[in-house]
Amino acid sequence: MLKKIALSLIFFCSSAVAVFAQKSDTLSITLENVKYAYPVKYFPISVEGQDVRMAYMDVAPTQMANGRTVMLFHGKNFGGYYWTEVIKSLTGRGFRVIVPDQIGFGKSSKPFIHYSFHQMAAWNKALLDALGVQKASVLGHSMGGMLATRFALMYPDQTEKLLLENPIGLEDYRRFVPYISTEQAYATELKSTAESVKKYYQGSYFTIWKPEYEELVRIAGGVTNSADFPRAAKVSAMTYTMIYEQPVVYEFINIKVPTVLFIGKEDKTIVGKGLLSPDQQVLYGQYRFLGKQTAAKIPGAKIIEFDACGHIPHIEIPTEFTVALLGSL
Repeated sequence: MLKKIALSLIFFCSSAVAVFAQKSDTLSITLENVKYAYPVKYFPISVEGQDVRMAYMDVAPTQMANGRTVMLFHGKNFGGYYWTEVIKSLTGRGFRVIVPDQIGFGKSSKPFIHYSFHQMAAWNKALLDALGVQKASVLGHSMGGMLATRFALMYPDQTEKLLLENPIGLEDYRRFVPYISTEQAYATELKSTAESVKKYYQGSYFTIWKPEYEELVRIAGGVTNSADFPRAAKVSAMTYTMIYEQPVVYEFINIKVPTVLFIGKEDKTIVGKGLLSPDQQVLYGQYRFLGKQTAAKIPGAKIIEFDACGHIPHIEIPTEFTVALLGSL
């Protein structure tokens, strides 16, 4: 009897430790328990009968101000938290830096709405207007590159330069990725775990995995433990549909602002890659070719390529990226 009680206590304690460990790894879907490097403010927006708010950082220059502003647009699986070193470099050279978490991402609201790059661009323009910024250079990474492209197309007079860091959307995914509904994408997103996030990051984003990348996994993976994760998963599915259904690839020729592409040549990102066979996967997402092809479409565009670098140059090769970025500004 005593043995059974002892075993029961051991089991209970082990279970309690496991539950506590899980909770300690849990992050809210609006990242309240993730500290950003700079103060976060909120811009109110009304959309489809809902009051939402867009989180953003507005960071002043740390050296003599040069009167110029850079706006940073994050990728689909990220928020403003991964721009810290870029912000430091830019503010150290006199730039004001504005870093929004797009609606549906990071610390911003996660509403169930029709997600649109046009609408996101309009919200970011409204934010700049509210902050008294008449013109900014816009740096977009990954999905942020699609958004930055749309912003430059809609607001050329407010875009000093368009800076694209391994942007997605350099191909029309509708041509070769099978269509899935938002509900199907939602079912897939619901299966995400911290382990699957790490596996995806290791296989898709970097050429060599380093311990410092674990923080990116901690944030993205921690959200999957939240009781509210189904909402975040649904929004992620909605924004997948936005990317799939709203290509910018046919409009690069219409860009009228100075443009620079920063391309990690080992990037092989395809939105919806898991829906393709291995033989199909090798035919697309080849950034060593896509970068040059895209630069040729944009009037007067320049391209800076990085060898032995994957999808996120500003994280994988921060020094080389910063030198290239500052030189381009």
